[in-house]
Amino acid sequence: MEKDKLKLDEDKKMALFYLKTFADTIREPILILDPDLRVVGGNSVFYNLFLVKKSETENKLVYELGNRQWDIPELRTLLEKVLPEKKFINDFEVTHEFPSIGLKVMLLNARQLDHVNQILLAFEDVTLKRTIEARLAKYTKDIEKGILEKTKELKCRVDELENLNKIMVGRELKMLEMKEELEQLKK
Repeated sequence: MEKDKLKLDEDKKMALFYLKTFADTIREPILILDPDLRVVGGNSVFYNLFLVKKSETENKLVYELGNRQWDIPELRTLLEKVLPEKKFINDFEVTHEFPSIGLKVMLLNARQLDHVNQILLAFEDVTLKRTIEARLAKYTKDIEKGILEKTKELKCRVDELENLNKIMVGRELKMLEMKEELEQLKK
């Protein structure tokens, strides 16, 4: 019995080692959380992006990291359901002003790791994407506003031309009438 438990612990340690090695090959920031949502480890991308050290991160609850920027009630609820309910998190958006790296918009994804009973939490930095989307939306709005203004200007000019045309047609008709009267007077 004791031998089986030792073997299981050894297998779990080996699986965690492979998991950490795998995580270090991924380009997105990643944390590995235990069932209590304590950080077991992270990849170098996470530490480099958030400018934190392993010693400041590992063995801490995910909610205690940094200036508690991950202490979000909705995120906590979602993470607490990953293991017991076999749920997952897809694209949970977090916007936060980090003291060392500034404003970031992150999409969080989490999955259960069955073989080690842990959670893989991945962070996707979509700050640039959201900034570009906002600029594009503003640019589109400005263009639409400009088109609307030009359309109004053109409508006013068309109305002016229509009025001028009516005046000109009226004058031409008047001249034709006068010409006919003149012709009649000559007879």
